[in-house]
Amino acid sequence: MSENRWNFEEGDEIVAGRYALQLLGGGNRYEAYLAWDDAMHTLVVAKLLRPNAVENQAALRTLKAEADALAALAHPVLLRSFDVVTEGPRPHLVLEHLEGPRLSTLLRKQRKLAIEQAVPLGVQLSSALIYMHHNEIVHLDVKPKNIIMGGPPRLIDLSVARSFAAAAGIKDMVGTDAYMAPEQCEPKLLGGAGPASDVWGWGVTMYEALTGRLPFPRVPDSDGDARFPQLHLDPAPMDETPDRLVDLIMSTLAKRPNERPGMHGVAADLEEMSAMLPRRYVLNRL
Repeated sequence: MSENRWNFEEGDEIVAGRYALQLLGGGNRYEAYLAWDDAMHTLVVAKLLRPNAVENQAALRTLKAEADALAALAHPVLLRSFDVVTEGPRPHLVLEHLEGPRLSTLLRKQRKLAIEQAVPLGVQLSSALIYMHHNEIVHLDVKPKNIIMGGPPRLIDLSVARSFAAAAGIKDMVGTDAYMAPEQCEPKLLGGAGPASDVWGWGVTMYEALTGRLPFPRVPDSDGDARFPQLHLDPAPMDETPDRLVDLIMSTLAKRPNERPGMHGVAADLEEMSAMLPRRYVLNRL
């Protein structure tokens, strides 16, 4: 085992009755393994803290908070969690194993989605976010990498999710740079995050799904590359997208949170558009 990787071989025991099968990926603080769970007699995903974080109390609190958020939320478009281990040498979450590629993978392969795919996807994501907001939880990291394209699509990774109160009080940047709302980029100046931040993440994700590019590409400035072009640029025009859908997505990318529509309004508008699509796409493509 290296300092920050588990390097499990197929069949290595994570904890008693739970065995690593294949590394799926990871981030700064976590590694995810496809695993077999004897008690449930099924494949699961074990989301482990990296070895150099297992004694980090902040990391352990974040792991427990994600488990609590998943336990509190039960929705067809949200990932399920089955267990959390916070003590011992391998703290981890046990998550539902989902079949299907990430939206980010699809976009790398085919550049963008057809509108017949994108509109139903937008409806499903808005449904999950409405439910989260009803329970006073914000996701804060809506992006293509956190969407599994199954039937239905699933929104995953609540590792930075916050209660409304906690999100409003954040002082540091939270999220993934290209998908962060302005108030996530500069919370001290703009008053913290909230449901409108998820509306922004939904908008950036839908923009990318329909165009194959980000609405706020990084450009050089006098100080080098600007880390957060969304703070000072307007979104680039969307080509080959119906005007009504463009108007909706652009409204979600308003710089001020109070100028963005609520998720209920987004869903209502999208559902009308979805009703105009051929039923074979609505029912079968997602």
